[in-house]
Amino acid sequence: MDHALKERFLERWGKYFPGAELPLAFYYTDRPRGAEPPREHQCFIAQLADARNGRSLCFNADSLVCSGGKRYLGFSQEIMPNFEYFLSCGIPDALEGERYKKTPELVKQFMKNAPTFTAPASYAVFKRWDRLEPGDAPEVVVFFAPPDVLSGLFTLAGFEESEPEAVVAPFGAGCATVVQYPYLEGKRECPRAVLGLFDVSARPWVPRETLTFAVPISKFVRMVEDMDESFLITASWERVKNRM
Repeated sequence: MDHALKERFLERWGKYFPGAELPLAFYYTDRPRGAEPPREHQCFIAQLADARNGRSLCFNADSLVCSGGKRYLGFSQEIMPNFEYFLSCGIPDALEGERYKKTPELVKQFMKNAPTFTAPASYAVFKRWDRLEPGDAPEVVVFFAPPDVLSGLFTLAGFEESEPEAVVAPFGAGCATVVQYPYLEGKRECPRAVLGLFDVSARPWVPRETLTFAVPISKFVRMVEDMDESFLITASWERVKNRM
């Protein structure tokens, strides 16, 4: 971990986003030094509450309770049986459907085009930014944030971009928008940030005003460097900042 970057972000975050929650950083490793398995077997998004409170966590296939969590963190390619019915209308007297897609056929088409990846190491480690240590190599930075903070992050993400979509909001499970999509964005030539946690099933595990904003580390570094010359120094942002 670049100590100068760590400290530079902490200083600028406190200056421009006073009182806002620090983000998590995650990376893959075979040696999860300084991180512990989650204490409870429950939804991955719920488990991250401990990391947000400062307890560094490591996940592998055994610490994730649902097939979606395993898939979207890259530890399995398995899909539950009848997934196309589970995500849509269900099967009468056999399987309750989530009704997130209108028909099973739509789900099949969605899954045909959905991205996949294999975790490059045995563990995914999540640490709050201030808990990062020398030797850690963050790949994605994940903010859990309310609308005013999101507006700042969203605008900062587009500060040096000519394209209108510096931020994307793909359909997916909460864990897909926190891990899978931003991790894969990091492999693109021009990575984008990912706005997420619209997953209705994951919403009960976070405060009602909270969404996620996940940024590949290469883009995050540029965002940090841009802070002092961006809109964050203007009177417009000062008015927003004063109510944080």
